[in-house]
Amino acid sequence: MSQGYLTTHVLDTARGLPASGLLIVLSQITQTGPQEIARMTTNADGRTDTPILPKGQFAAGTYELTFHAGDYLRATGQDGAEPLFLDTVPIRFGIADAQAHYHVPLLLSPYSYSTYRGS
Repeated sequence: MSQGYLTTHVLDTARGLPASGLLIVLSQITQTGPQEIARMTTNADGRTDTPILPKGQFAAGTYELTFHAGDYLRATGQDGAEPLFLDTVPIRFGIADAQAHYHVPLLLSPYSYSTYRGS
């Protein structure tokens, strides 16, 4: 059984706050395309309540986190004109070590985002 796991969190850099209530979808990228494996919403701290991919389900491969930023931006009054500049934000990444902790956060504002491999 793998001991690795995947976590994420979202920080709203425009407001200087965790992004609460933001839907995140995790998919594994397979030869036939993306296969959804988890769907969670961020809590008051901008994190999911549990790892988005927990120990035992964690495996090497290519994955994609899709952050539903547009719904969050609309709910917080940061939406501006339609269509939004950022709506869904997909981040595709690889997991090489099934025994490691991977943390993939999103730093979000209405007109930019960034990510990195955190700890």
